Amino acid sequence: MTTFRVWAPKPDQVELALGDERLPMVETGGGWWQVDAPAEPGTDYAFVLDGGPPRPDPRSRWQPHGVHGPSRLVDDAAFAWTDHDWRGVPLPGSVLYELHIGTFTQEGTFDAAITRLDHLADLGVSALELLPCNAFDGRWGWGYDGVAWYAVQDAYGGPDGLKRFVDACHARGIGVVMDVVYNHLGPAGNYLPEFGPYLTEAHTTPWGPAVNLDQPGSDEVRRHIVDNALMWLRDYHVDGLRLDAVHALVDERAVHLLEELAVAVEALGAQLRKPLWLVAESDLNDAGMVTSREAGGFGLDGQWADDVHHSLHALLTGERSGYYGDFGSLPTLAKALTGVFVHDGCWSSFRGRAHGRPVAPTTPGHRFVVYLQDHDQVGNRATGDRISASLSDGLLMVGAALVLTSPYTPMLWMGEEWGARTPWRFFSDHEGELGEAVRNGRRAEFGAHGWDTDDVPDPQAAETFTSSTLDWAEADDERGARLLAWTRDLIALRRSRLDLSDGRRDRVAVSWDEDARWLVVRRGSTAVACNLAGHRQEVPLPGTPTSVLLASEQGFTYRDGFVELDGESVVVLTLTD
Repeated sequence: MTTFRVWAPKPDQVELALGDERLPMVETGGGWWQVDAPAEPGTDYAFVLDGGPPRPDPRSRWQPHGVHGPSRLVDDAAFAWTDHDWRGVPLPGSVLYELHIGTFTQEGTFDAAITRLDHLADLGVSALELLPCNAFDGRWGWGYDGVAWYAVQDAYGGPDGLKRFVDACHARGIGVVMDVVYNHLGPAGNYLPEFGPYLTEAHTTPWGPAVNLDQPGSDEVRRHIVDNALMWLRDYHVDGLRLDAVHALVDERAVHLLEELAVAVEALGAQLRKPLWLVAESDLNDAGMVTSREAGGFGLDGQWADDVHHSLHALLTGERSGYYGDFGSLPTLAKALTGVFVHDGCWSSFRGRAHGRPVAPTTPGHRFVVYLQDHDQVGNRATGDRISASLSDGLLMVGAALVLTSPYTPMLWMGEEWGARTPWRFFSDHEGELGEAVRNGRRAEFGAHGWDTDDVPDPQAAETFTSSTLDWAEADDERGARLLAWTRDLIALRRSRLDLSDGRRDRVAVSWDEDARWLVVRRGSTAVACNLAGHRQEVPLPGTPTSVLLASEQGFTYRDGFVELDGESVVVLTLTD
């Protein structure tokens, strides 16, 4: 026998649908309904609300027929894990690698991704950050329009496919971080409002009514979220969660949902005796996310720092439109490499107001995840072009060096290690009017910013999805192999030198010359000298160079207080005062 339970305070009657049978469920209090029925793992089921059509379980673990079909029972205890000795991976000192299962390989599955894990282990990454893998509508998508938060996307391989992937990662010493979206639900297949007050009109978000975190009925909605977070960490052995766009979580209760999540995850980590992470994506430029609860913060382990990306991207590419308007100078990059946020209470021209607050000097750098590219900054460009489509290989190597030698937690976007030139575009698979609305909305958005709408890929076209798949052959050609070796060597150097793995931001010093286009980052006895100009020149050093640890070009010379290097190149040296 299996006990079926569902929180459904809205309907007056709930039935369990097992095949052609309809079994009445009994209300047990607080809006919960329950019934025992003869069903084994692998059985399909659904719930019928007030005699309506069958609906999937809000806590379904598997939707093999898509998000509109019945749910399927899963037995977590049946999987034969082999990672019993895995003790987790700490965030400090880690190098992250962000990937989308659907476009990481031609097959787009967990099992296919396993065949590439040796490449990632050889690269030296610490943990893989997966774009959302919960069930969403259609054959392909980014995953941020998920509607079945507890179910693993069937096209990727379902629950057991994810378990095989995590187990294989741990066997190679690689952790796994799952991207989760609690700030909204997708536009297709969201049946939660038929069960109860999962959404509220009291607050609005860019996606419509907000997830109900503080209105009547919100206790169970918050429980739904916290239980989901613990499920990924406990049942799928995931090592951490990346919380999508937490600035869109509208919560006016005394204890914010983020704090509640942090407390619950900390307790689970103590029980499992391994580190478990919570890393937030936040647009607020507020280090309160990662400030301890004792000091009045939410107590999360880390947060993304877009200002570092914006500073690097604008400087290397020369782009100044939109939110890049306040970025692009060497002093701005220097501020980002030492202070985390460029907008730390100062004026933001993009927002038309002051934004952010300063980060305390004692807040360690490892709490901030930084990147030269990520899924958002590539995929939300009109044509999904990577930075490698416009930059020279020399500047790509400079950018990689500045990220991977920074005091922060660096993250690579899949394929970045070999300078992939395949685009990564916005793609979805919605039917009828919704699909047409997505198509027209995408074109209108970029048309308003001056793009020719004919150049904007159709997000509903299969080619838009397939063209976003990595071309692994690029990693083996001469150019790809050179860039791959550079990335691998930078990660190895970061690991081997305490100066570079040290997250103490007060030990970072930056010097620069805006007119000459050079910049030097000093971290203890290690200096990263960058020549951004197009010609060879001498770069003054804050000390005496004694040896070269790594160089993107071999035509360098150094002497007391200077290094001479080619244009668009970088050298990492040891210094004495």
